[in-house]
Amino acid sequence: MTIDDSLRELYQEVILDHSRHPRHFGPLEHATHNGEGYNPLCGDRVKVHLAVDGEGRIADIKFEGRGCAISQASASLMTDMLAGRTLAEAEKLMDGFLHLVKGEDAGSLSEDDHERLNVMAGVSAFPMRVKCATLAWHTMKSALEGGTAAKTE
Repeated sequence: MTIDDSLRELYQEVILDHSRHPRHFGPLEHATHNGEGYNPLCGDRVKVHLAVDGEGRIADIKFEGRGCAISQASASLMTDMLAGRTLAEAEKLMDGFLHLVKGEDAGSLSEDDHERLNVMAGVSAFPMRVKCATLAWHTMKSALEGGTAAKTE
């Protein structure tokens, strides 16, 4: 087994773990921002709930929804990484993630963030899966912009 194969297997395990045991899953009663996302091509649905404090920091974040392992794992990873960050940091992280899963340069990501998000980089080889991976991220952005529905088509 090559290092690439070992790494790919590890990444698959991380994705499955986040999918089977999602972090920050459930409703958020004190949410200040809510968004709903839907991918009509595969049926993935997600709701993102954020509590943003007076200093522009994501004090709490949760998600609800159903979908494939990639969409659920991506939402879990996103909520895990965004909790406690400022809105500016969240925007930068989302931008880097979107470049990463599209197979583009994600140089704006810190080394730590890049390492954590790299588990999703393999979806760039499957354009239909990119939409699954980005659904929660687009929904989070939508929630911050006023809660309009996000669609990935």
